[in-house]
Amino acid sequence: MTVVWTFPTRVLFGEGAVEEIGREAIRLGGHHALIVTDAGVVEAGLASLVGRALDMAGVAYSVFDAVTTNPTSGQVDRASEAYRGSHADIVVAVGGGAAIDVAKLLRVRVTQDVAIADLDAEGGARITGQLPPLLAVPTTSGTGSEVSRVAMVTIERDQLRRRIVVSATALLPDVAVLDPRLALGLPPDKTAATGFVALGHCIEAFCAPALHPMADAIALEGIEIVARNLERAVRDPRDLGARSAMMEASMMGGVAAQKGVGATFALAHALASELDLHHGLAVALCLPAVLDFNRGAVALKIARVGRILGARGDDVETLAFEASGAVRSLRKHVALAAGLAELGVAEDALPRIAAIAAADPVHAGSPRPCDVDDLLSLLRASM
Repeated sequence: MTVVWTFPTRVLFGEGAVEEIGREAIRLGGHHALIVTDAGVVEAGLASLVGRALDMAGVAYSVFDAVTTNPTSGQVDRASEAYRGSHADIVVAVGGGAAIDVAKLLRVRVTQDVAIADLDAEGGARITGQLPPLLAVPTTSGTGSEVSRVAMVTIERDQLRRRIVVSATALLPDVAVLDPRLALGLPPDKTAATGFVALGHCIEAFCAPALHPMADAIALEGIEIVARNLERAVRDPRDLGARSAMMEASMMGGVAAQKGVGATFALAHALASELDLHHGLAVALCLPAVLDFNRGAVALKIARVGRILGARGDDVETLAFEASGAVRSLRKHVALAAGLAELGVAEDALPRIAAIAAADPVHAGSPRPCDVDDLLSLLRASM
């Protein structure tokens, strides 16, 4: 059996990296950029900061700022119209994973005769030809979408909503620009929630059964970085060192997740699409139960995770058992909710959410196979 390992993204990292955006746009042949972002990023002045860097290089730009936390196919369509209407030839995504994912998918809409809803599961293979260049500029530290070939979006069709995962190498941004200064204004609750996405990516990728030793090594280091820096970043949002470290961990989680993720993200996707729950918060609430569920299948790996996160024990069984508690402890220390019930999730909503999660192909990356009944049990354990 042959496996394929790729790490192709060009990454600019460090204070002041945002000032290179104009030169990078020109290098990619861009003359007019569409900045894809959200209203909060605009209000914080970050879109203007990127715009000034484009201006300095002589690259014109327009702004589409209607992305929301859980982006929809309708937003992709409207962003595509903005791209065409502005006669842009390059896309610059500024924001969290939502903005970057919309930017990835609008490039498909403006070049391919295919509906986003038809790209679910293996549909990414239908993406052909060259897409417009994309620079990804994250302002949060969570999804790692800036180095990922995956985009997530909620499909709105026939009054039904479902969250899909589109995966294709063509979706990879051409350049990721990681400037930790852009994350300094992120409030503590969003810092905590997005940090748990990075942690979840690293943990689930490490535990996934696929063969990818490079992803495993990156995932383990990513867990270490989160363990050392997430509380610091939450406690002092202006701590540039902690912000830099969390951007590293987010990027590493995005790279590691090409190995696969599992039940935690299937549940989080379903909770986000059905209840509009923040993706990172959903990950934080479901991850401990999933670790307990998987413990019998990959005890040694979960024990390593537990040790990194501060679990105490002298043997694999104890460390693996304590791993979920270590995650709950970190969740508490960064002031996130302790369970779904605390957020008003009703027990009678869980079967529907479990069914949506069961239809999500990402749960196939779990080291222990799970069906709809297992997923329902995991939701109940996360209440």
